[in-house]
Amino acid sequence: MSNLDALRALFYREGGADTTTAILLTSEVSRRYMTGFASSDGFVLISPADALFLTDSRYIEAAQQSVTDMPVCEQDKLYAQLAAFFDKNQIDKVEIEAGRLSCREAAKLQAALERITVLTTGAVDDCLDALRCIKTEEETAQIAAAQRIAEQAFEHILGFIRPGVTEREIALQLDYFMLSHGAEALSFETIAISGENTSKPHGVPGARQVQNGDFVTMDYGAVVGGLHSDMTRTVAVGSVSEEQKRVYQTVLDAKNTVEQMLSAGVRASDGDKAARQVIEDAGYGGFFRHSTGHGVGLEIHEFPNLSPRSDYVLCEGNVVTVEPGIYLPSRFGVRVEDMVLIEKNGCRRLTEAPEALIVL
Repeated sequence: MSNLDALRALFYREGGADTTTAILLTSEVSRRYMTGFASSDGFVLISPADALFLTDSRYIEAAQQSVTDMPVCEQDKLYAQLAAFFDKNQIDKVEIEAGRLSCREAAKLQAALERITVLTTGAVDDCLDALRCIKTEEETAQIAAAQRIAEQAFEHILGFIRPGVTEREIALQLDYFMLSHGAEALSFETIAISGENTSKPHGVPGARQVQNGDFVTMDYGAVVGGLHSDMTRTVAVGSVSEEQKRVYQTVLDAKNTVEQMLSAGVRASDGDKAARQVIEDAGYGGFFRHSTGHGVGLEIHEFPNLSPRSDYVLCEGNVVTVEPGIYLPSRFGVRVEDMVLIEKNGCRRLTEAPEALIVL
């Protein structure tokens, strides 16, 4: 079943949406999910029996050659084109991506369409989340391919890190390696931090030079086929204290505990609870300051989350990160992150990088 057919089935048949309601997708990620075509501008219109991809002149030729599930038309007089589609399909309401379109843009759309009621219930967002969080075999393979590139970068960077190199130099080395070894893009701005900066979960690489006794934390990923990878590894330089070893082992134990209990049917919040319990039992409960994981796919952070607030029950095909951490303010921090594929009777680790503490 195509993504278009799957969305129709979920929105109209299972969701019970009125057949006089159309769907309007405006976000880059949703356009790509629905058409398979990457573009920075465009609109996807969907009715129970029809669909249309409008895009501007920069993309029209490539889109017409690539998109097969719906007609592709050049965007010209946008509101007139939208109205024509609605008239053709006897539409009087349109559901937009409530979480993606600003209030101002939604109001402008409503004013321009006049007789069409613009709906912002979040129903389309929920349907897309439900579909995108179950990865196909092809999507999982692309995520794994992106992860292999990130792991090659990790092997490379181990030979680069030494006292005197800066955080920014480490980040640039990782970025250059991934982009020159098959990544179409970076998953996000690479985090490479050292020493006391590792106590900041999302620290920004700067001019600080690596010193003996430092932890160096690297959080980064590659993109292949529009699908992201995400990994974090913390390594030591020169020597480590007993406390550094203890904190590292606690984080590793928390990560592995979660991975051992995740499977289809497990609540996402229980995954977070399992990690938190290991860290609390070791006496560091007040120093784990983020959720345990998140979905990964066309976006680096997507549904579902391994969070205390999540009521989602994991399903086969979910790809989530497992990334507990301990952060001791102004001293040091540790995070170790894997990606896993949720299966019927467990989970399969998509990350193959070594996880034991590496001392360079």
